[in-house]
Amino acid sequence: MSTTQRQDRLGEGVSALVDLSAVDLSATLATREQMFELIPHRHEMALLDRVIWANEDNSAGVGSLTVRGDEFWVRGHFPERPMFPGVLMVEAGAQLACYLYNRYFDGLHLAAFLRIENAVFRRSVTVGEEMLLVCKGIKVTPRRFISDVEGIVDGQICFEAKITGMRIADK
Repeated sequence: MSTTQRQDRLGEGVSALVDLSAVDLSATLATREQMFELIPHRHEMALLDRVIWANEDNSAGVGSLTVRGDEFWVRGHFPERPMFPGVLMVEAGAQLACYLYNRYFDGLHLAAFLRIENAVFRRSVTVGEEMLLVCKGIKVTPRRFISDVEGIVDGQICFEAKITGMRIADK
């Protein structure tokens, strides 16, 4: 996709990865507790609230998180205007990618970040906002996955990145 086409789509508030108009964004495929069957993240590092949708082959999905005022980063990032840290935005996208990877391989596998590429932050996210996470797999093997991820708030893309994860253990 050309830069101009991408900018046009960003201006429309449309996901560049998944046609969100075809997804019931009020649906829940997996609750937070159900996600724990397929992602190893726990406690304050479990960022997703729910998985909304995954396509049939688990190569694409949509999740969500609502930024709360009691999270560990709020007090210091930044006291007068809390902004969800960009690195946590990417981490939330990676958790969705991990969920899809483990769904694809039918089990809980510990996968760790290897690479974050082309990360761009376009909009801040703050307390009270719901961020949709969108993930589209580029390549999946039993050992690793490469995915494009993005976050969307109020119809605007707030971040995008390409991530690579690697399976390092079975849980």
